[in-house]
Amino acid sequence: MQAQIPADPYVALWSRLDDFRTDDLATLITDRKAVRMTLMRATIHLVTARDALALRPIVQPALERVFHNASPFGRQLKGVDLERLLALGRTIVDEKPRSSAELRPLLHKRWPKRDPDSLAAAIGYLLPLVQVPPRGVWGASGQARRTTLEAWLGTPFGKKRSPDELILRYLAAFGPATVGDARTWSGLSALSEVFARLRPRLRTFRDEKGRELFDVPGGPLPDPETPAPVRFLPVYDNIVLSHADRTRIVRPLVSKRAGYLEGASFGSVLIDGFVGATWALKREAKATTLRVVLLDPLPKRDRVAVEDEGARLLNFIATDVGRRGEIVVEPRIARDPQRV
Repeated sequence: MQAQIPADPYVALWSRLDDFRTDDLATLITDRKAVRMTLMRATIHLVTARDALALRPIVQPALERVFHNASPFGRQLKGVDLERLLALGRTIVDEKPRSSAELRPLLHKRWPKRDPDSLAAAIGYLLPLVQVPPRGVWGASGQARRTTLEAWLGTPFGKKRSPDELILRYLAAFGPATVGDARTWSGLSALSEVFARLRPRLRTFRDEKGRELFDVPGGPLPDPETPAPVRFLPVYDNIVLSHADRTRIVRPLVSKRAGYLEGASFGSVLIDGFVGATWALKREAKATTLRVVLLDPLPKRDRVAVEDEGARLLNFIATDVGRRGEIVVEPRIARDPQRV
């Protein structure tokens, strides 16, 4: 689950699972059966401990590429012995979990002429660090303190680095999809070779633009007229972020919508399977308001469905502080801060 925002996985699982309770996930995190760490697209994900051990070696080359080529940090550390830097960083965070603010001066003491942010970033990108509780626990708060995955779990990584099983799992969740879609979701390169290797195990299709789509055998292909219930998604969710062509989930009536989540601080509402509204919470002393902004006018039946599902979400979220909740549903206006 996408997890840059600590509460996001809870909302994401609530939207997908019947009778999901916050303690279901919080307990997994505190019991070290689920972890928060940098994985696909160099972003924070919440995964099972078993998947963390399996996935991190696969995405490691992509993270190294981002650090060296797509961030300013690698350039700032030209000439630094990275092996020594990572060895020291590992020792420091394995001694006890550290925040970036705590890590920076300890590294800078050894390399005083180097940028401290870049030194800490090298540890974050190049070592398999996990954010430890209370970070990520529902109703708790705390800085993002990190230690290595091996130290946290007491288990070494496996040596297998083939992305084949990862891509099959991606297709099982998000297929039919193009090679570019899988690349967008994973951040991995050279996936054409992987799909060529997997082709005998996959089904293929062509979309309206002639692009080749891949899917796992037996993957469901519901009729286009199948009703899709209203669903509230968190600020960042892989269902919106996992396609190179986001018109798969964001209606292309306005071209700018395809990238509307960039820098966003609001969630999405799926209406008939497409993003049809945004939502945000406003917490005050006596009440929590769920504000839903519609992207387009809705018929009464759909608006009622949005209000009903919003009431369920508000009941789920507001219990963390025991506040009264209310819902406001309104159309998008030109100067609206939640506008697309």
